[in-house]
Amino acid sequence: MNNDRSKAGKKVAIVAIGANCILTIFNIAIGIMSGSYALVSEGAHTLSDVGTSIIAYIGFNIGQKPADDEHPYGHGRAEAICGLVIVIFLFIVAYEIITGAIEKLLHPTLITQPTAFAAIMAFFGIVINLSISQYIINVGKQIKSPSIVADGQHQRTDIYSSVAVLLSVVISNMGFPILDPIMGLIIGGLILKTAYGIVKENLDYILGKVPKEYVENIRRISNSVDGVYETHEIKINYIGPYSTVSMHIKLDGNMTLYESHEITHKVQDKIMKEIPEIQYIVVHACPLGINYEHEQEIDKK
Repeated sequence: MNNDRSKAGKKVAIVAIGANCILTIFNIAIGIMSGSYALVSEGAHTLSDVGTSIIAYIGFNIGQKPADDEHPYGHGRAEAICGLVIVIFLFIVAYEIITGAIEKLLHPTLITQPTAFAAIMAFFGIVINLSISQYIINVGKQIKSPSIVADGQHQRTDIYSSVAVLLSVVISNMGFPILDPIMGLIIGGLILKTAYGIVKENLDYILGKVPKEYVENIRRISNSVDGVYETHEIKINYIGPYSTVSMHIKLDGNMTLYESHEITHKVQDKIMKEIPEIQYIVVHACPLGINYEHEQEIDKK
């Protein structure tokens, strides 16, 4: 599983970096030649994609490292941290694009009317970005990688910005050249919106936010094991690519220690089989019919 995950992550990185290097060169070159600030802005955006893809892959590789004495739960949070580093790049790119657009709006003499070449490049940008971003997000979700999903979401903003570039070229050639820097401004805003979404998602990973359906799925699997009357006190260390779990199950109090031990192992095995991303699970057996607060001292009733 880990080997397949590593291969998939490496393939995504190669595809993303290669595609964005090509797009960066063509966007900036054609943007300068055609006089489209919006297309040059898009070139700066795709250049940042190269950097973020590298960061995402670094985070992915660190997250692949197994647990050790100093990191008993592994290194999975490195992926979420790298997702936040990607956001820094997004903010820098957005700032440069927005300030450049505002300067052109304040000084209209700097505005030039883009040629049809900019529209052709924008169209190709839409097709390429749609294919690449969807591929990255799909693989990232499949292998449970927060950093790769964040990179894919970053790449997806290029679709909207390419559409904006295409519209700006068409409308600018209809006699409204001021729309070109306005679209540059919109592109900057789209990047900021994407940055906000990535920050929220990766902070959730770092802070250990657990999806409710994830908890309920564990409860359902546990309760389906013969001999388990109730599953409670489910606590999950949810990192994204994997998680660890501790939980309590209620069993018949008249069971022998051997029988109780056997059922707890059945619960552990079944949960880990049906939810492969759970790498470690501890199940505590409680006698049915005795209610107590789990925070209290063990010898108090």
